[in-house]
Amino acid sequence: MHPNAAFRLDDRNLHEMLVEQIGFGMVFAETPDGPRVAHTPIHSTGDGAMQFHLANGNALTRHLPGATALIVVNGPDAYVSPRWYEEEGQVPTWNYVALEMEGRVRKMEAEGLADLLGAIGARNEGRLAGSNPWRPEQVPPDRWQKLFRGITGFEMEVKAWRPTFKLSQNKSDEDRERVADALENEGSPGIAQLMRNLSK
Repeated sequence: MHPNAAFRLDDRNLHEMLVEQIGFGMVFAETPDGPRVAHTPIHSTGDGAMQFHLANGNALTRHLPGATALIVVNGPDAYVSPRWYEEEGQVPTWNYVALEMEGRVRKMEAEGLADLLGAIGARNEGRLAGSNPWRPEQVPPDRWQKLFRGITGFEMEVKAWRPTFKLSQNKSDEDRERVADALENEGSPGIAQLMRNLSK
């Protein structure tokens, strides 16, 4: 989390929306072999818990049950050039959105894991064009079971939410608008839109 309080937006609905829109993150935890990270789809239960699954062979899988872990979901980011400020003598920086969530992890039962996989599939298939979304039932049962046995589902009860929405809030309204315009022109419309909508 960025130390500047100007970059913290403590809005749980916004945090949940970020997780829903991005849907992917990193899980960090300490292991006897040192700190490890896993990359995985993230699903919010909507009541303060985050769910994910890992391959059984992942370096974190056997160490996570009962452990305290950190989940990080990254949103849009972009380089900000000093050329875009009115005042000279500025330095380069980076605007970005990130959400850190800390909590204790528990292993999910098979039924919960199946529900998680269905929810992830439904969320992402619903964003694709076409009227014939993929469903788990389309996978032959023997193949599904083989794949299912190769993963473990987890749920983290989030105890700490640490957001960073670094969107030039420490600059003037005029500078923020110039930076947003420049980022949009340079091919970063996502971070530009967030600057316009969230940094005022």
